Amino acid sequence: MNIDIKAVHFTLKDDAKDYLNRKIARIHNAENMIVDLLLTFTKDRDFAAEATVNFRWGVSIHVKETDFDLNPAIDKLIDKLDAKIIKEKEKAAEKR
Repeated sequence: MNIDIKAVHFTLKDDAKDYLNRKIARIHNAENMIVDLLLTFTKDRDFAAEATVNFRWGVSIHVKETDFDLNPAIDKLIDKLDAKIIKEKEKAAEKR
């Protein structure tokens, strides 16, 4: 699984990267199904967190969350992303 993390209009500090990596560890159970995990964090008035997941069978999902603080935005994003990955995993299992 290739993970690409981008920060727009601010610098992602090491403690935020560590926090993000701990949260990403939750979705490593689907690691063999995911080709790319692209994360983008943008700072305007508040933080916008976006994730794009490309699965090996060609399906791509996109999730976006916003919050006033970075860590809650990461929490919301990973929660929603985890649910979407589980749903996609179930769809793929049904097709077999």
